[in-house]
Amino acid sequence: MNRKLIAIAALLAAFSAKPASAQVIIQMGAITCGDFLAADPDRQVLVASWVGGYYSASKNLNVFDSRYAKRNADVAIKYCKAHKQDSFLSVVMQTAH
Repeated sequence: MNRKLIAIAALLAAFSAKPASAQVIIQMGAITCGDFLAADPDRQVLVASWVGGYYSASKNLNVFDSRYAKRNADVAIKYCKAHKQDSFLSVVMQTAH
């Protein structure tokens, strides 16, 4: 009885599986400030979060403080508005504290 149940469950799982969505690859070093500012809000959050984590890892920081994350994002965005051709990653690395 258990074998039949397992076989039925496996068949149901196989037929109900959806194809995987295509992955999106973002070359983070190629994103300019202009690209970042022009992106939709969801993409901005994604990019800013990744860059914030990258910055923290480069400084060997393992504590997240949302006050600094917000401050760093605000400073980077302000800088980017005046320097749209600069790399967003390098701007965050220069302006974050």
